[in-house]
Amino acid sequence: MDYLRYIVEQMHSVVMATVDKDGHPVTCAIDIMDYDEEGLYFLTATGKKFYERLKNDEHISFTALRGKDTLSSVAVSLQGKAMEIGSERLDDLFQKNPYMHSIYPTTDSRKALTVFRIYEGSGEYFDLSKQPIERASFAFGNKKAVMGGYFINERCIGCDECISLCPQNCIAMKDGQAVIQQTHCLHCGNCYVVCPVKAIERR
Repeated sequence: MDYLRYIVEQMHSVVMATVDKDGHPVTCAIDIMDYDEEGLYFLTATGKKFYERLKNDEHISFTALRGKDTLSSVAVSLQGKAMEIGSERLDDLFQKNPYMHSIYPTTDSRKALTVFRIYEGSGEYFDLSKQPIERASFAFGNKKAVMGGYFINERCIGCDECISLCPQNCIAMKDGQAVIQQTHCLHCGNCYVVCPVKAIERR
């Protein structure tokens, strides 16, 4: 819930990708307007191509970025599924997002609008404003959090090669074996390439 709240209150506008009838990805800017235990909410007009793509394929993904520049930025990415729930919650979304009254000023003008719920998804929070960086995976609905990156198995000989090449200094020795601190890992793969005994595996 903390990540869903962050998306709505701190990010709000995202670049969302859907799939067209030929299977090609198409992006557009969308506001994520609310959240609850059932997911994330946004709206669109039924006359838009975006609506057509959502109805043809419920799979969506989006990324949002917040910050003045790269080194002050937080990014959140999500992949999931969205379903149409119609006019349900439309009044709530307008109340919580009053700028929408300027875009659709009358009740009649809102007749074309319909609400979608992202009812399941898995995502990642990625904070470049901290040193070392911080990342975390999350999920909701019937999805499970997807863990990426690398881990070090029992074949590690403690040679320190991976430690010397880690740009975030997130590999440490514990009981003679190297261990990756996953919340600070860039997933760059330097350790994977340099390991002389192939003790590092992709998740």
